[in-house]
Amino acid sequence: GKSEWPDKDEFLDVIYWSRQVFGIILGIIWGIVPLKGFLGLVLFAGISCGLVYVYAINFQSIDEEAYGGAWELIKEGFMTSFAGFLVTWIIFYTGLHYESIMEAKGL
Repeated sequence: GKSEWPDKDEFLDVIYWSRQVFGIILGIIWGIVPLKGFLGLVLFAGISCGLVYVYAINFQSIDEEAYGGAWELIKEGFMTSFAGFLVTWIIFYTGLHYESIMEAKGL
């Protein structure tokens, strides 16, 4: 059955804050792995958008049209999550791999 959220903004808040936490967790993982460049960005976007869509449609069984379509759900909180992800990724990557970065640059 479909989930009923009496206040649509409440469901969007759940997506927003879940995505913020998830962005930071992925930033930590990407920094530890260490993932670099375009691949890291594309993987973040794909995983982040995919998980939100799967959560909303399959787990919560909401009617996406009631929220303005799939695009409205997918973009909810994406840019702030992306910013948090980037900052966390950069901090962890640089902090954990500083020596290898300097060696690669010949410094």
